[in-house]
Amino acid sequence: MTTRRDFFRWAGLAGLSGLWGSRSAGEQVEKMQRPNILWLSCEDIGPCLGCYNDPHAHTPALDRLAAEGVRYANAFTTAGVCAPNRSSIITGLYSFTLGSHHMRSGGEGVRRSSKPKLAPELRCFPEYLREAGYYCTNNAKEDYNFEPLRPIWDESGSQAHWRNRPNPDQPFFAVFNYTGTHEGSIRLSPQDHAQRTRRLTPDQRQAPDTIKPPPFQPDTPEVRKKWADFYELVTALDYWVADMLKQLEEDGLARNTVVFFWSDHGTGLPRYKRWIYDSGTHIPLIVRIPEPWRVADQGAPGTVDDQLISSVDFAPTVLHLADIDVPDIMQGRAFLGNDLRPRRSYVFAARDRMDERYDIIRMARDKRYQYIRNYEPFKPYDQYMNTAEQSSVKQEFRRLAEAGKLTGPAAWVLATSKPIEELYDTQADPHAINNLAADPAYSEHLERLRTVHDEMMAASRDLGLIPESELVELEERYGNRYAILPGIARDAPHFAPELQRIAKMAGRPAANDLDALLEAMKSEHTSIRYWGALGLHTLGRGDEVAQDALVDGLKDPSPTVRVASAHALCMLDHKTEAAMGVLRNELQSPREWVRLQAALAFDAIGEKARPAISLLQEALKDTDNKYVVRVANHAVNVLLGTDNEVR
Repeated sequence: MTTRRDFFRWAGLAGLSGLWGSRSAGEQVEKMQRPNILWLSCEDIGPCLGCYNDPHAHTPALDRLAAEGVRYANAFTTAGVCAPNRSSIITGLYSFTLGSHHMRSGGEGVRRSSKPKLAPELRCFPEYLREAGYYCTNNAKEDYNFEPLRPIWDESGSQAHWRNRPNPDQPFFAVFNYTGTHEGSIRLSPQDHAQRTRRLTPDQRQAPDTIKPPPFQPDTPEVRKKWADFYELVTALDYWVADMLKQLEEDGLARNTVVFFWSDHGTGLPRYKRWIYDSGTHIPLIVRIPEPWRVADQGAPGTVDDQLISSVDFAPTVLHLADIDVPDIMQGRAFLGNDLRPRRSYVFAARDRMDERYDIIRMARDKRYQYIRNYEPFKPYDQYMNTAEQSSVKQEFRRLAEAGKLTGPAAWVLATSKPIEELYDTQADPHAINNLAADPAYSEHLERLRTVHDEMMAASRDLGLIPESELVELEERYGNRYAILPGIARDAPHFAPELQRIAKMAGRPAANDLDALLEAMKSEHTSIRYWGALGLHTLGRGDEVAQDALVDGLKDPSPTVRVASAHALCMLDHKTEAAMGVLRNELQSPREWVRLQAALAFDAIGEKARPAISLLQEALKDTDNKYVVRVANHAVNVLLGTDNEVR
């Protein structure tokens, strides 16, 4: 049997201790013993830079940085959206291990619901740096998706800077984050865009008619215009990078500072951000290492490194460069410094709740082949999301779809379901258009990556298959989300593999799965009963036994299972009055994620929800969870033909 530690070693993932024969974290640091480390991060861009051979990019400062350092060709994030990925970056653990995998896990209500608690044994990596004598600053985005237990930074905010350290000889770790490329910036008015890009020279302006959108987006003037705007924002980012590097030079620190540049995930346009295809997870990563701090050939100017890098590796790499022991508990792998562990064989990413919509997807990728597992293939690719719908590019999808003119790969938004598995040859098919999962010629790659995915789910203690409302309940029982699966395993060692087995079955069950799903509905574990109800939903049409089990589910002790059963029965037109009663009750639940689940059910059943319009309108006043408001608003707009907007 493969153990958790064995898996991380075999997969080339673990960033374990003793990598440099390091001194203890609390030992006094002498002048110049350790390098300064500067992170220049940005939001919502893929590798769309000149140094990555993008023909539209005007990025001289970043191209120069790459020429002076190493450019990583295969760097990937652990999620296609910021908060889950940033929780992984700051801890060196996957968000689905921490329980911070939903976007956002705190709900962001008017009164703001509580975020997940970080386990006492887990620490944010700047804490180790500070104990080792580093001055640590963050300017200014945090967005870690959990509540830290201890102070992370010496200074965090819009004024945070290495220049504020009390002793100029003190080594520093400084983070600066550029927000000007964020998804919302692509939607700026012409006046605001002109202001944001005011430093660009005429030859750095983009001509929309020279830009061809990717094949999974419609090729229209509006889409081309937004891509032109995006590339100009990237050039504005490049000016900011030049400014930051100039400050480093002015302070005489360039020779003693390792500089990282990276993005938090892919571009803020449809089928990029939020998705875990390469379009959403492949990022630029450039590291410039001054000559005194280079190990062997690492950081040689102009180097292109094609090893697989994950954003979960950033934390252990910084600790390793600072000569600090990397805690065994971290799941990332240091990729710079002496005595490195074997290189990664795979990178992994997850998609869970994206704002108000759930869609559980996992990705495993080697250098060439990408495997996608859709745990909810019965859901469409394109669920309505309040924020994403504000994009004029998304509106182009809608306009063309209504006119019957959305064709080819761009028609993915019309699909009412997804395949269970997807497999792509990223060399031959970089846009992930041709799914090879059913092609016998690629069965070996499919089976290998499927197995790696299954192993990763187990080894990482992936919490993604536990419904969010149940996750909150279990967090209260076990103290934090990191402790949930080990806690359950003490009494039920087969819980996690059984949960995955039933969840896989429920995605698209066969008739001979009925007995297993009925048995799942009798489990002592809410999560297994929940997935049993989802599977019976699919099998229930025309099967009285499945329908009867769902009727019994209306009386389940867990509201999570009750709502799943009620949703199914409404869709099956069976016992709808009783099912609607359950949904009405749970839309008023004191548990916010139960309310969201009920709102989603009402939104999904369409016209059948009309008797609940007044209750859905009342849900627009929900002050604890804005996602409940968004879903209820969409349901009401569809039923009444209105276009009311909410935040």
